[in-house]
Amino acid sequence: MTWLKWALFAVAAIGLLFGAVMVYRIGPRNLIGMWRYDQRREGDIKVGDRAVDVSLIGLDGSSTMHLRDRIGERPLVLLFGSYT
Repeated sequence: MTWLKWALFAVAAIGLLFGAVMVYRIGPRNLIGMWRYDQRREGDIKVGDRAVDVSLIGLDGSSTMHLRDRIGERPLVLLFGSYT
């Protein structure tokens, strides 16, 4: 029976080590984001509603832009995502 306890302990230790390595590789912030991903809810925005004013950071990392400055007569399309 002793070998069975050692085998279960070894399997548990390997699983714990694998989990720790995955958290290290993925990153704790990304792991929390993955857990929260499915907690989305449907929003209240409908077609034709006025956009909420937000402040966006430029690609240089220091300049800011307000969404209200870009909304005019022409449609404004914002794409959020990763293109890698």
